[in-house]
Amino acid sequence: MSAHGTFHWNELMTRDAARAKQFYQDTIGWRCEAVPMAHEGGRTYWCAFMDDQPVAGLFELASPDFDGVPEGWMPYLAVDDVDARVAKAVTAGAQLMRPIFDVPDVGRIAILREPGGAGIGWMTPAGM
Repeated sequence: MSAHGTFHWNELMTRDAARAKQFYQDTIGWRCEAVPMAHEGGRTYWCAFMDDQPVAGLFELASPDFDGVPEGWMPYLAVDDVDARVAKAVTAGAQLMRPIFDVPDVGRIAILREPGGAGIGWMTPAGM
């Protein structure tokens, strides 16, 4: 379990999950497993494993909602109360990019753009 304020998860936002999976398998040794995303219309999320431990995710930018979103890595910080922390972040100049959402057995997640423009995910992990 990640402590409040520490990096908890990283995911690659990509337009070609097959290419990304193959690249990280060939170069790092990751093994990827498909995970259906009910909250995203049943699209597939790929969880990468190293030595049977989850290490990262691959999120395919497949819908028009992501037009113009560049490929890249998205880090997520663990926070103790995502709703309260996002309220503070917005007051401090951050922009909430989409409504806060829940992923069963994963946690409550917010996607923000901090005042300098960098994207960041904040999440209260399930069980935190």
